[in-house]
Amino acid sequence: MARNMVFALLLAGSQFVVSQNATAPSTGTAVASSTTTGGATFTTSVELSVEDLWDQYVGPVSTFSINTTVEPTPIPSSSLIPPPSLYYSPFPTGQQVPLQTKNESWKFPKDFWYGVAGAAYQIEGAVKAEGRGPSTWDVLTHRVANYVVTNETGDVADNNYYQYKEDIARIAALGVNTYSFSISWSRIQPFGTGPVNEQALAHYDDVIDTCLEYNIIPMVTLYHWDTPLFLQNSYGGWLDSKIVDDFTEYARIVFNRYHSKVQYWFTVNEPIVFCGFYPLPKNYFKKTDIPDIQQKYYCGHNVLLAHSAAYHIGKSLNSSLSISVKHNGGYKIPRTNSSEDAIAVQRAWDFNEAWFSDPLFLTGDYPKYLKEYLDTFLDPFTDEQRAQINGTSDIYAHDAYTSDIIMAPDSGIDACTKNESHPLFPSCYNTTKLYANDYWALGPAGDPGTPWLVKATDWVPAFLHYMQDTWKPRGGVAITEFGISEPFEALKTSLPTIVIDPIRSKYYVDYLEAILMALSEGVDVVGTLAWSIYDNLEWSSGYGVKFGIQYVNLTTQERFFKASAFEYVNMFNVYLEK
Repeated sequence: MARNMVFALLLAGSQFVVSQNATAPSTGTAVASSTTTGGATFTTSVELSVEDLWDQYVGPVSTFSINTTVEPTPIPSSSLIPPPSLYYSPFPTGQQVPLQTKNESWKFPKDFWYGVAGAAYQIEGAVKAEGRGPSTWDVLTHRVANYVVTNETGDVADNNYYQYKEDIARIAALGVNTYSFSISWSRIQPFGTGPVNEQALAHYDDVIDTCLEYNIIPMVTLYHWDTPLFLQNSYGGWLDSKIVDDFTEYARIVFNRYHSKVQYWFTVNEPIVFCGFYPLPKNYFKKTDIPDIQQKYYCGHNVLLAHSAAYHIGKSLNSSLSISVKHNGGYKIPRTNSSEDAIAVQRAWDFNEAWFSDPLFLTGDYPKYLKEYLDTFLDPFTDEQRAQINGTSDIYAHDAYTSDIIMAPDSGIDACTKNESHPLFPSCYNTTKLYANDYWALGPAGDPGTPWLVKATDWVPAFLHYMQDTWKPRGGVAITEFGISEPFEALKTSLPTIVIDPIRSKYYVDYLEAILMALSEGVDVVGTLAWSIYDNLEWSSGYGVKFGIQYVNLTTQERFFKASAFEYVNMFNVYLEK
C-alpha cells in the first residue's frame, strides 16, 4: 500500500530514525538526514523508498504467471484415492497384505487438532507484491553466494500468495482440520515499523476467512524467521533491544485485526534456530560490536522480552486466546550411564529447549548451566522482566522431528567449560546418532541434505512425558511440526515415483502411534501439525530437500498428494474418538 517514511540513515553504521509521513506513491519514500561525527564517520543525505530497498539491497526478483488471487477448482476425485496399502483397486485382484488390527485401547480425543503447517517466506512467493518490504532472507537468498546451497530464492516458491484458496480447499478435501501459517511482518509493515500496509492485512483477512469457510482451524505464527530488512540494517534486528518495541507494536496490529477469528497463536517459531543464524554473513547487514559467540544469546534475550510483551497484549484483547512459543530440539538420550554423560544431557537441555522453556513455564529466568555462561556478559532480567516473562506460554508447542544421543566431550566437561577456544564451548556436550556400540543408528536417515534428521520415533513417548513432566504446560503438549525428508526425493523425475514416499509414510504412522501410546499413559497431547503442507524452500537447503506431504511442480505450480498425506490422515480416521 501507499506509505511514505521519513528517517535518518547514517550510512556508516548509526541508527535509522523512523516517523510516519503522508501516504502517496505505491512504494513510499524515506529521506535520510546528514550527520557529522568529527570525521570518524561520514554520512550523506539519501532518499529511499521500499522499491529502493529492494533495488539497492536485494536486486531483481522473479515472478510467476499467476499473479492475482485465484479461486480453487474442484478437487479431482481420482486425486483423493489413497495408495496401497490403504486402498486397492477392485481390478486386478490378488494382493495380499499382513493384517494390521486396530489397538482398541488407543484413541485421539474428539477435540484433538491435526493439520499441516507452512511459513510465509517458504511458500508465499510474490515477494514484492502489494507493498511487501524485503526481509533478511531476501538478501540471504539473492546476495550471499551459496548461503542457500542450490542458490535458489523464495521469489515465487509455491505461489501460495495467489493460490492459497486452492491450497486450503485441497487440505480440506484431504481431511485435515487445521492449517498453521505465518504472517510476513514486512508485508504488514514494509519497514518493520511505522506505517501499516492495509492491502496485506486484507490478504490475510481472506486467508483466515477461507480457512473458516472450509471448517479449517486457522493457526497464526507472527514471526517465522523473516526479519524486516529495514530493522536489521537500522539497529541489528534481534540483537538490539529496540526490536522489543517494534515486534510488540507489530503484534498489537495483528492481534487487533484477527483476535476474534483466530484462537491459536504462536509468537515466534523456533528461536533456538533463528537466533542461531547470528552472526549473519559479514558485509551484507549492519555491523555490530557484539562478539560472534554471544550474538545468539542477545537475540534470545530480546525474543523472550518481545514474546512476553506480545503475549500480554493478545491476552488483554481476548483472554481466551491460546498464545505460545514454538520450541524445537529433540529428546536427549544419554549414550552411557556415566555421571559425565548425565551432566552432558542436562547441559544439552539447558542450552536448547530449557533456554526458552524454563523462563516461560517455570522461573522467568534461564536454566542453571546456561545462566552460568550468560551471567558473564548479559544483563540479568530484572524482577519486573522475570514476572513479565513467567507463565506466558499456554501450550508446550514443540517442533519435534527427531532425537539425539548425548555424551560428554572427549576432554571432559570441566576442561571444556574452562576453555573458550574449545570447539564445543560454551554448551560443552557432544551429540551422535549412533548408540554406544558405534554401529546402530537411532533410526533410518532422512535425505543427505538433512544430516541432523533420523526417524527416531521410538523415543517419542519418552520425549512427550519429559515435556509434560518438566514444564507442566496448562494447555497441554502439541507437536507443532514433525516430518522427515524423503531420501533422494529430489532425484525422482516421474510423478508416480515422487508421490510414493515410504520413509515419510512410515514415519507418520509410527510417530502417531507413539503419540497414541503417550496419550494412553496420561500425557495431555492436544494436537499435531505435519511439516509441511507441500514441498517448499527449505531455507538454506533450497528446494532440493523435500518435506511436503504434497509434491509441487514448480514450473506449473500444480499440486499432487503423496502417499504420506493419506497415511497421516488415515491415522485420525481410525483413532479419532467419534
